[in-house]
This record gives sequence, C-alpha cells and structure tokens, in this order.
Amino acid sequence: MSQVNKKLLLKNTIILYLRMIFVLLVSLYSVRAILDLLGVEDYGIYNVVGSVVGMFTFINGTLATSSQRFFSVALAKKDYTELNKSFCLNLTVFVFFVVILLVIAETIGVWFVNTKLTIPEERIFAANVVYQFSIIACAVSIIKVPYTALVIAHEKMGTFAYIGIYEAVFK
Repeated sequence: MSQVNKKLLLKNTIILYLRMIFVLLVSLYSVRAILDLLGVEDYGIYNVVGSVVGMFTFINGTLATSSQRFFSVALAKKDYTELNKSFCLNLTVFVFFVVILLVIAETIGVWFVNTKLTIPEERIFAANVVYQFSIIACAVSIIKVPYTALVIAHEKMGTFAYIGIYEAVFK
C-alpha cells in the first residue's frame, strides 16, 4: 500500500471515528433536552409514536449494503452506463417502497395510533402530528439510501462522515 493511500485511509478512519463520537454526543444531549422540554408523559408519547414508524427503517442498512454492492461492481468494471441503470433502478424501487410504506402508515398506522395506543385524549392531536413528521422522516431516510450507497461505493468516507454529522445536527 502506498504512502498516500495509507494517509488517506488514516484520515478517513479518523473522520469516521469523529463522526461517530459527535453523533453520540449530539444524541445524548438531544435526548436530555427533549425530555426536559416535553416532560415524562409527552416524551413517552413521542417515543412510542415515533417508534411505530421506526419499525420500517430497520432495513435501511441492509438495503444500503445491497445497493452499494451493485454500484461497486459497476464501478470496478468502469461501466458507468450500468452504474447509472443500477442507480435509477434502485431509486425507483425505493420510491415504490416509500409509496407502499405511506399507504400502510396512513391507514393501519393512523388507526393504530388513534385506537390501540393508550394516549390521553388531550394529547391525541400532538401524537398525530409527531406521527406524521415521523412518517416524513422515515420516507426521506429510505429515499436517501441509494445516494448513501453511491457515496460509499465511491469510497468517499469523508463525505459520508460529514453528511452524518449534518444529519445529527439537523435531527
């Protein structure tokens, strides 16, 4: 391995570790701030309603890895037409997946939040607002999977780390 590659690998590793530490610290601080702001009861509602949609996002990592594999194969062959086709196909599949998610979330999910969850009557509106924003966040995180996979396939780990830092700040 050349000296330049070693330095680049070390730089990317440091950036990824810094990203992980920064995201951890932001998450720890935001949980405390949200708990102080909302109170115990509203924080519980926030977590329960948000986790209903969060169930759908558990597969994002797997989907990104499988997408990235196809992108990496096309990049290794230097076949940019195949890369473009793979990316477009992935994006189409993920948009289709989001449409299915929206249909399920806006029918069964809304019914579940409004009838099956034990939420005080005066907090139902707030729970529905949190639920709708959670659906939007879930849809955006699913749509970004092909883009994240493309960044990883190009081995732009610095870019990946900076995107993760920006995401943590905006969340």
